[in-house]
Amino acid sequence: MSIHQEWLKFLRDQYPVGSRIKLREMGSDDPCPIKPGSMGSLQYIDDLGTFHVAWDDGCGLGLVIGQDSFSVSPPPLQTLKLYMPMTATYYDEDDPEQDITMDSREAAQYAPQIINALRSERRWLENEGPEEAERGLMAYFDGPDSVDQKVQSCFFTAEVRDGQLWGVAKCKVRGELTPLELKCLTDEIGGQASDGVGESFEQREIRVGDGLEIYAHLWQSKGWSIVPERDRFDPHFSERLPDMCFTVLPEDGALAYIIKGDGLRRSEDSSDKPEVNRHLADCYNREWGISEAQVRAMEGGCQHGWDSPAADPRAYGQTQAQPQIGGMDFA
Repeated sequence: MSIHQEWLKFLRDQYPVGSRIKLREMGSDDPCPIKPGSMGSLQYIDDLGTFHVAWDDGCGLGLVIGQDSFSVSPPPLQTLKLYMPMTATYYDEDDPEQDITMDSREAAQYAPQIINALRSERRWLENEGPEEAERGLMAYFDGPDSVDQKVQSCFFTAEVRDGQLWGVAKCKVRGELTPLELKCLTDEIGGQASDGVGESFEQREIRVGDGLEIYAHLWQSKGWSIVPERDRFDPHFSERLPDMCFTVLPEDGALAYIIKGDGLRRSEDSSDKPEVNRHLADCYNREWGISEAQVRAMEGGCQHGWDSPAADPRAYGQTQAQPQIGGMDFA
């Protein structure tokens, strides 16, 4: 039985992965039915419109609209933390025109004062209106509706991890973000860190004692990246495939992106100048903390299969030729 694609899209948009399912009654003649009142979490909706559910009791039976009676509740809010390195500057007493930059390790000693300053910035944001108070940076989000619907709020804070000061975009998310949706979110947060709230914050004097005043920066022009917590502090991240990366096509130099386990697609951001696309791909990957070896492995996975040795970042040294990806089909 086929299902109209618009209706299927509506179901998937309306009921994201992680939605909670409560069964009223199964209408099918399954020999091992799920008990009425059982609860589970939505895994996915297949192309036939079947709701595949991971039931709390360990079962995995799917549900069909029109045959089975059940209710769907929004998935619980999850916390997504995106980490970016922070620096701080202060002015030289002997030369007030000269500022001195502390790296993220030096700046870590002033973490309590910087965190308090970010809290004050948040209170200022919350005073802008009820939407800003509830959603923070997401009140200004100008990206895809799917991201706006999933990400309920986002606020800047800071943490010390591994002896370094990190800026943190703390987001409340309902459901799961796709790699592309995460890219849209990190682009927006990067803009806020560099030109929005972050630009205002870095002009705030932060007094840290002994007459010293510092200025903290959520964004820097060199070496800046924004990475989810699960990747930022995973010591083996460079040894595995990222969820997504950018590259250029050898046949025409177009900007493209690769989703792990899926395939290669041209990017809407592609320029007609190959050198611009190469620069964009490198910038995007660097901002996500993705190495050249990981990009090569993603390209190798597209061409040779995701279980092949070509899809292992550990297989690529600095002198090893990059796998060619010309002639691959676009998803």
